[in-house]
Amino acid sequence: MSSPETYHNDAAYHRPVMLRECLEALDLQPGGRYVDVTFGGGGHSSRILEHLTTGHLYSFDQDADAEREAAQLARPQFTFIRANFRHLHRELARHGALPVDGLLADLGVSSHQFDTPERGFSTRFDGPLDMRMNAEDGPSAADVLNEYSEAELHRIFGMYGEVTNARTLAHTVVSGRRGAGIQTIGELKKAIASCTPRGKENKYLAQVFQALRIEVNDEMAALQDMLLQTAEVLRPGGRLVVMSYHSLEDRLVKNFLAKGKFFGEAEKNLFGHTSTPFEALTRKPVEASAEELVLNTRARSAKLRIGIRSEERSR
Repeated sequence: MSSPETYHNDAAYHRPVMLRECLEALDLQPGGRYVDVTFGGGGHSSRILEHLTTGHLYSFDQDADAEREAAQLARPQFTFIRANFRHLHRELARHGALPVDGLLADLGVSSHQFDTPERGFSTRFDGPLDMRMNAEDGPSAADVLNEYSEAELHRIFGMYGEVTNARTLAHTVVSGRRGAGIQTIGELKKAIASCTPRGKENKYLAQVFQALRIEVNDEMAALQDMLLQTAEVLRPGGRLVVMSYHSLEDRLVKNFLAKGKFFGEAEKNLFGHTSTPFEALTRKPVEASAEELVLNTRARSAKLRIGIRSEERSR
């Protein structure tokens, strides 16, 4: 069991969730080759590096802030790759890093991103409605709110936020954006106040922000792209370790580990046997300990799933 100090020491920039569980799941070997596809604040990456001698860690992140943080870990055993993890295979091949022994994906938003008001990820602050993981590229949450049609907004609020009154919310946003538009978190809260259930404001706003963030960053498609490539980059026996924070992500990971696909039933070979790229180590996801939940409330929704790369891929 990790001590409270383990988590407090990581609080300056990013407090990694389920650190001990992730490291154990990777089955780290000193000479192994590993990938952290979500560097974030470097909490997991820095601890992986502590276990390596002749091995190497490749960490992905598209965020310029993460790239600056990664510079502090500069050493021969570490390579930072400024890229979206949906380009996993291409980037690892470019660095001559195939195959790898383990891959970690800590999905969602880093503590640093949540705690930086101008990034627009948190409902706790007022600031610009940005929400881009790569703040230098692509449309922002404000662009989505002000430019999407009512039908498109209805779709993302219902699908990605699982908002119960998604249709009403979309109509309210379209009405509220007339004139100068909706540019800040405060303006969004004011515009949708009539839709927000009393006593459940925090949960409702979290669902709305989740929907916008997923749409802005194309998160569900990027996750599927990355997972499909893991069978190509991991050696047989290699570990796939994925931590998700909402049911949409967790469902994709669960289905991929169990069936080798995201929707429908697993395919069978000519003999009627199911052959999938991974064997799931646990039927149920690993969750944070009571001790960690006291120190890090962001761990309460985390679900960790672990797979071992099979000898034979499904086709």
